[in-house]
Amino acid sequence: MALLSLFALVSAIFLGFFRKMNTGLVCIGFALILGKLAGMDDRTIIGGFNYSLFLMLLGVTYLFGLADINGTLKLLTNKITVVAGRRTFLIPIVMYVFATVLSALGPGTIPTTAIMMVFGMTLAVEMKINPAMLAAIIFLGAAGGGMSPLAATGIIGIDLCANFGLTGIEVPLLLNGVLSSTVYAGIVYIAFGGYKLKSDVVLKLSDIPPFDRKQIITLIGIFVMVMLVMLFKVNVGLASFAVAMTLSFLRVSDENEAIKKIPWGTLLLICGVGVLMNVIIELGGIDLLSSALASVMNAATATTILGVTAGVMSWFSSTSGVVMPTLIPTIPHIIDQMSISVNPVEWVTAISMVSNTAGISPLSTGGALALAAYSAEAGVAEGEMDRLFVKMFSISAVGVVTLSILAYFGFYRWLL
Repeated sequence: MALLSLFALVSAIFLGFFRKMNTGLVCIGFALILGKLAGMDDRTIIGGFNYSLFLMLLGVTYLFGLADINGTLKLLTNKITVVAGRRTFLIPIVMYVFATVLSALGPGTIPTTAIMMVFGMTLAVEMKINPAMLAAIIFLGAAGGGMSPLAATGIIGIDLCANFGLTGIEVPLLLNGVLSSTVYAGIVYIAFGGYKLKSDVVLKLSDIPPFDRKQIITLIGIFVMVMLVMLFKVNVGLASFAVAMTLSFLRVSDENEAIKKIPWGTLLLICGVGVLMNVIIELGGIDLLSSALASVMNAATATTILGVTAGVMSWFSSTSGVVMPTLIPTIPHIIDQMSISVNPVEWVTAISMVSNTAGISPLSTGGALALAAYSAEAGVAEGEMDRLFVKMFSISAVGVVTLSILAYFGFYRWLL
């Protein structure tokens, strides 16, 4: 049954990727079949649905949906970017920093990427910036900031670690995530000659409208949410709902449109995989997977092997929805079997960030958003899109290899 449960997970990933089905829904179906074959009752099967995580993700995505609909986030992005002025070589750096900060404040990796990629690809066309370089840098910034305890990926990682007793990791997880993204974004920036960029096109702050009353109130609301979480330790989901309720009451955004913008498919993916993972754990599948990984690892190669495994998996599935829930629970089992002393945060970050870096690929959401935004803005020919596809997948593949090699030399231990 343990082996069968892992086969079910692989099948769910296969169906999600090749048949374009929601992997979470497939996982719930497989969880029912496996559970009944193993004699589990419905309560045990349903017990894998993480209601707390669902509430946190729902609250955060709803709040930032309100902020996106009334134009607050896009206008804020525009204002931050114009500080580069005529210094075009600063634009990728400014976009990276802002993507990191914005993602860390709550929207998370994919929403931040979606918000910034349209504007970023517009800049790439207008200012003759390599779109593959700028797209990768924006996504890496969003991924690093996404490890924040306020953002979806960070929330998922922290929650998964808490399940096996690892707590208090919020700061080192975020610092490690930002370090990983910054190092590879710097490599991409240098490799593509970003420091040589020049342009006669100047974006002026006076050309961008000021924040209106609704947008100012929205910014204040987001600030209040951050303070409630950081200073008063309020659950980020509950804080987001409280602020969103206030914004709706003040009519600063369209509540119905914000509800439509909630990524319901993503929430079902993340929580649906959790249902199957609970059944897999009950059937001993995680122990079996841990044993298989431990058998090919030693103390020196463990982080690298976990990173490569996570990166390859991420090309065919979701980082936060599949890769992290599959590999992070194996960590305590592998440590026990190998009898080594290691800070689990090192492995958690390697799994999270190498798989996130793989997300630059156009096969994943981050890369796909970039291709769609650039195609819509530039009106490019089919051949050019093919070349851009290859460039972005190459950046993704080199990132997986580079970060996995750095992991071998203790890269993810530097800030622990």
